[in-house]
Amino acid sequence: MKSVFIVYNQANTERVEYMLDKLDVRGFTMWEDVKGRGTNDGEPRMGTHTWPEMNSAIMAIVPDEKVEPLLDAVQKLDKINLEVGVKAFVWDILQSV
Repeated sequence: MKSVFIVYNQANTERVEYMLDKLDVRGFTMWEDVKGRGTNDGEPRMGTHTWPEMNSAIMAIVPDEKVEPLLDAVQKLDKINLEVGVKAFVWDILQSV
């Protein structure tokens, strides 16, 4: 199993939820009002007067075979509007209870 952590501009919330539904990724945890700044470019998302936009984040634990389709969908979504932004990060889940 893998953990896929997706961080996205709140403008993409419905698209991200739709993507998870289409890929049959049922279980996830969502955080709203996530502040941050991208590694290379893009505007900070700080919820301030200067940087008013905010991000959200989702973590889903998925079987290995769902990782690539999920990453492909995230990449396609990101290419639709690079300024809005969505990124995904993957790591191994060694155990769960």
